[in-house]
Amino acid sequence: MIAMEKLQFSNANAKLEQLYNVPELELWLADGRKVYSLDLLSGHSCPFAKDCLSKATPTGELTKAGNPRLKIVDGPETEFRCFSASQEVLLPNVYKRRKHNFDTLRGLHLNDMIHRLNQDLPKDLGILRFHVGGDFFNSDYFFASLSLAMMHPDKLFYAYTKSLRYWIKHREWTDQIENFILTASRGGRDDHLIDEHNLRESVVVFSEDEAHERNLEIDHNDSHAAVPDWEYDDFALLIHGTQPKGSEAAEALKLLKKNKVKHSYSRKVVT
Repeated sequence: MIAMEKLQFSNANAKLEQLYNVPELELWLADGRKVYSLDLLSGHSCPFAKDCLSKATPTGELTKAGNPRLKIVDGPETEFRCFSASQEVLLPNVYKRRKHNFDTLRGLHLNDMIHRLNQDLPKDLGILRFHVGGDFFNSDYFFASLSLAMMHPDKLFYAYTKSLRYWIKHREWTDQIENFILTASRGGRDDHLIDEHNLRESVVVFSEDEAHERNLEIDHNDSHAAVPDWEYDDFALLIHGTQPKGSEAAEALKLLKKNKVKHSYSRKVVT
């Protein structure tokens, strides 16, 4: 049976709002169409995460507002903390929305998943990012998301993913669908597949110099991930979010702030 609870799509966050100013995406946002994301619980829905694995985890206590008290739990090999997991700890409504979506989708079989995604898709959607938080948690969900793009060729869908084995499994389809744009997120347990299958990738770097050494442009507005014409170009993302005290990632953040390098996103600076 199809779950009756609707999926909750999120309005563009501060970074995604900047897509409205990217000329290469104007066609997808014509006639007042908007940018949304569909988010799941960070870490909990990321079966192949490694370097950035972090989870918002209930402590068993309640806050004064009656919400579950949450804490960050990093993975055994975490090198830098997932910024969206930190969001979920700080913002109870974000945690609830993502948990709702994750619980709803993982309780469905493939055909019901496709129906649920299609039924709940915002009517004014022009561009959808799968997963500001979360990832493709199984092969059926990956194929359901791909199917959604096939059903709506006038809309653009894109995602970063460490679920590379699902991408490879369905490569015959992903190579044909022009409005489903994927980026391999390096730092997962299947990184070898990036090189073996020549997948486009993004790399988290700790400084502008590191990006320069890797000969990678830094994406500040998600355009590198979203623009279909750039789907074969690798790029870098600067470290951001809240990092464990004393870690290499935390020291890198301090240096970025000291040098006034743009590495985080606020609606106040969106033009």
